[in-house]
Amino acid sequence: MERNDEEKIIKKRYLRSYSAHVHRRERLEEQLVELQAMKLYPSMKNNDGMPHGSSVDRDLSGYMAEKERLEKEIEKEKTKSVRSYVEIMECINKLQRERERDVLYYRYVKEMEWWDVTKRVGYSQREVYRTHSIALRKLEIPKSWQ
Repeated sequence: MERNDEEKIIKKRYLRSYSAHVHRRERLEEQLVELQAMKLYPSMKNNDGMPHGSSVDRDLSGYMAEKERLEKEIEKEKTKSVRSYVEIMECINKLQRERERDVLYYRYVKEMEWWDVTKRVGYSQREVYRTHSIALRKLEIPKSWQ
């Protein structure tokens, strides 16, 4: 693999890091909703359909611990996604040409498909691909990603 190809792959991975945090946060939020929904049902023993109180304390403490863990993870991902967004936007905004900034923003931050980027920016598909390639080549990312 050529050095330029490797650099492009690293830069794309960097640009996608914001979306990765957003997706992790969304998944954790869905898990929290699922956990809360499951807690609405009483504890069951032997699947006989009858509630049993003997394990309520254990169930409640386990539920609360898992709920707290998920809430902390959600907050961590929120923080990471904000930091990532700000950092990525700083890199994108350093590009001189607005069309290059637009293509990278819509493709990676907004996660648009190529045809949606093409419609959004009003360029031909060929021009969007060319602009994308030039923008990636010019994009300077933090040293920690290189």
